[in-house]
Order: sequence, then structure tokens, then C-alpha cells
Amino acid sequence: MTLDYSNFEVWFITGAQLLYGGDAVVAVDGHSNTMVKGLNEAGHLPVKIVYKGTVNSSAEISEAFRKANADPKCVGVITWMHTFSPAKMWIHGLQDFKKPLLHLHTQFNKKIPWETIDMDFMNLNQSAHGDREFGHIVTRMRKNRKVVVGHWEDKDVHARIAVWMRVAVAWEDARNMKIVRFGDNMNNVAVTDGDKVEAEMRLGYHVDYFPIGDLVPFVQKVTEAEVDALVAVYEKEYTLAENARKGGKDHKQVREAARQEIGLRSFLESKGAKAFTTSFDELCGMDQLPGLACQRLMAEGYGFGAEGDWKTAALVRTMKVMAQGLPGGTSFMEDYTYHFKGKGSILQAHMLEVCPTIADAKPRLEVHPLGIGGKADPARLVFTAEAGEGVAATIVDMGNRFRLITNDVDVMTPDDNLPKLPVACALWTPRPNLAVGAAAWIYAGGTHHTSFSYALTDEYLEDYAEIAGIEKVSINQDTTISGFKKELRFNEVYYLLNKALQ
Repeated sequence: MTLDYSNFEVWFITGAQLLYGGDAVVAVDGHSNTMVKGLNEAGHLPVKIVYKGTVNSSAEISEAFRKANADPKCVGVITWMHTFSPAKMWIHGLQDFKKPLLHLHTQFNKKIPWETIDMDFMNLNQSAHGDREFGHIVTRMRKNRKVVVGHWEDKDVHARIAVWMRVAVAWEDARNMKIVRFGDNMNNVAVTDGDKVEAEMRLGYHVDYFPIGDLVPFVQKVTEAEVDALVAVYEKEYTLAENARKGGKDHKQVREAARQEIGLRSFLESKGAKAFTTSFDELCGMDQLPGLACQRLMAEGYGFGAEGDWKTAALVRTMKVMAQGLPGGTSFMEDYTYHFKGKGSILQAHMLEVCPTIADAKPRLEVHPLGIGGKADPARLVFTAEAGEGVAATIVDMGNRFRLITNDVDVMTPDDNLPKLPVACALWTPRPNLAVGAAAWIYAGGTHHTSFSYALTDEYLEDYAEIAGIEKVSINQDTTISGFKKELRFNEVYYLLNKALQ
């Protein structure tokens, strides 16, 4: 389920006008070609930039944006005003444009040529002037975009563009994401449920219910030879516990877990799904809760949410697409219990379903009883998450809007082993500490499920919220409870007034 980023493009459109004559237009075009070539050849960008020319009129702008909307390879547009480009020319094109937009505020030259600068140079190199004109109309039209400021050759500029590119690809992926939901939301839980119609309108993905009985035939038709082949993969990639090895008393459960994995993957492929949820209330016809299958499918790039949590399943998929090719894993996670020591920490785990891409060492494949679900003892990968910095994120339905909540976290090595808790887990301290981080999360209405990633930073989620047009709140080292509560109250007023004005 990985995506090939080479299948996508970001278009580069330069703004100018004919006031300065044909020679100026030729110079603008030449500079733009040089910049795009340099950006691509720098090797820092995950998606190829394609220069689509200089636009000098409203008709040219509208046509460029119309083509960008229609081209399936184009995931977004970068705009740059080399000279002064009157913003009224951009109105109609911007009104119709539906894809992510990045405004690159740069200029061709890095330094002022003090000894040679004249009015011809000033008229041509007016990005400091033209980009403000363009920025005004985008702001006035309430169009969401990312603004990146700096010289186009600087690595920090490349890094910020690269973040936006990854988010744009993930946004394109989400626009046709199908989520398979086995069973309904569990046990009247509110925070993991939400408005699926509004989610499809706002975020693009479609959630489909399927009874577990639809999956069972896919599992049953898996051959013994297919199971043998997959178990051989397990033996190569993991350390099998004694009872899980061939000849062990629970090896049969490992084989059944392999059968479930093959069947589940086949089912998801048949539906064109990119994410899925499970429920331990929905296991009729299944041998065990499919923990190992969920772990391994997540590692392949599928989104996952436990207990019917379709919003987290979608976010896990989206964050995995953003993080593709970057160091560090991404996983579904759940808050379990607190450790009130020092700054405080949270033991993150789930019954079975944590992605092995975040493991600190080779995972162990183990079989243990599970006191929930009423089925046979399930196989699972057991490991501890590696120490490091990461970000946890969730999307909640606030009734009149979706809210994306993020928290920077520090993952640490646990004080001791967990011999009686055979699950994959992570121990982390939310920034700035447990007292503030947990309180802010609760004030924001955050879930007990999250999508966690070592590979991403808050900037990725900020860009995602900007593209989606949803609320975004961040909990980080600088968060204070008084300031955070004010932000939530201001946001509430903003969204209520915005809805009233629509």
C-alpha cells in the first residue's frame, strides 16, 4: 500500500504582467526555469516540480489553474510573483482552484547588487512588492495556503516545501480513501465516532460498514501452502517465542494468524480500501482477534483504528503517506496508564495492534491469552518503542467542525520490563509535561486513540489542517493551560461566527 511519489507533480506558476515589455517576460521565464531546475536537482524535494510558465493575464491564470485542477498527477501548485502581478488578475483562477496552494515568497537573486542596481533591475525583480499584492488577494478571498519565505536555494526553504509536498500527496491520497469498518463503534464510545457524511465532504474519505462475516470466506479459502510461506516470513523477520515455534503448543495460533492476515489483505484489496477498523465485539467466524494481521498491514502502509475508530484509521493512513521514505515509524496508539514520576509519562499500548515500524529492536512473535473477545489465544508482536521525539495526533468531531489536536512527545525507555504485559508499547512524556499536556488534551476534547509518528513534526499536521480547512490546536513545550483555554475559546467564537456568516 505504499505510494510511488514519482507518479505525482507539483506545478510552478510564475506571476508577472506585460507592463514591463517582452524582454522582461523573457527574463522572468528564464529565471523561473533556472529556479525550477535548481529546486529539482537539489535532491531535497520528494515530488518533481514542473514549470508551467509565466502568467500575464486573468485568462492565462484561469487556464493554468483549470488545467491543474483537472490533471490527476498534479497534487498542488506553487506560485511566485517575479514582478508586480496585479491581484485582480488572479481572482477568477483562485475562485475555481481546488488543490493545495503554496506561495513561495522569494526572489531570483540572493543579494542586492549594490554597484549595478538600477531601475530596470528594480522593475524586474519585484517579488518583495508583487508577492505582497498576491498575498493580499489570497487572504481577502479566504483561501488556505502555505507561505514559505526565503531564498529558493536555501535548504531550509527546500525543507518547508518538502513538508508541504508530502502533505499534498497525502491529501490527494485521502480524497479517494476507502475505509473498511468491521462492525460499528463499540460500547457507546463518543470520541471515536463522528459524522461520516461531513468527513467525506470535508476530508474526502469514505467509510463503509462490512460485517465480519464478509471477511470470513476470504480467510477460509487461504491455502496451507500460502500459510506455510507467510509463517516462513515470520520466522525470518521476528523472534518466535518457544510456544509459537513449529512444534510449540500454540504454533497453530500463529498459523491461524497468518491465515487471517492473508485473508484480510485480500479482502481490503478487493474493496480498494486503504484503511480499516476492527472490533472485538465483531468476531463471529474468526479464530482470534486479528492482532498480528493489523500490525503487519499497518507496517505496509494501511491505516488502522481499533474498536471502530474510523477517524484514527484514516489519520494513520494519511500520516503514513506523509512519512513514506523518512526515518522513523508511524503507528496507531492508545493511552493506557500514567506514571507520575518526574515530568510524568503515559504508557501507550493496545491489546495487540501497534505497528512494528516503531520498534526499538527485532519484535518477538508471541501467543498469549486475551481476556476479551471470547476467542482463541491471539498471536501478536511484542516490543518496546524506540526512544526519541515524536508527535501524537487525533481528529475529533466538535459538532460544527473537525478539530485536529497534536502533542509533541518524548518517548523514553521504560524503567523496567513488563513480563506480565505481553503487548507492544511505548512510554512517553507529553510536552511540556504530563500535567499540562494531559490537561490541555482533555480541554481540547482529545481521544484516547492517537496516530503517532517519529518521522513527522507538527508542521506536517499544520499544513494538513490548512489544506483541509479544519481547526488545528498544538500542545508543545510552550503550552500553558491559561493560554490554551483562551485559544480554544477564541476558536469557538471564530467558528460560530464563520458558520453564521456563511
